Amino acid sequence: MKKYAEKRPWGGFERFTLNEKSSVKILSIKPGAKLSLQKHKHRSEFWKILDNSVRVSVGNRSWLAKKGEEIMVPKGALHRIEGYLRLARILEISFGKFDENDVVRIKDIYGRV
Repeated sequence: MKKYAEKRPWGGFERFTLNEKSSVKILSIKPGAKLSLQKHKHRSEFWKILDNSVRVSVGNRSWLAKKGEEIMVPKGALHRIEGYLRLARILEISFGKFDENDVVRIKDIYGRV
């Protein structure tokens, strides 16, 4: 993904995708909730933390991601988002062939493996 930013007299904008095959979501993660530890065969993902912090894991790295942080998840990489202290929203842009069934779950606290 190639992000583009431009300043304007009224402020400015960031563009995350331009004429690419993509799907856009805003995820809402409850405190203490966890998405599956998962990977995708057909898509990569871009996350931007919109408000409250979340714990994220991508590959072998895990950390507390804060408001405004941007994270790229390569196709095939293990990843997970976990709620922290407050409800958090994450902008997710998926690149490639999007299908909700393109999820390979490794661990899941909700019994969906």
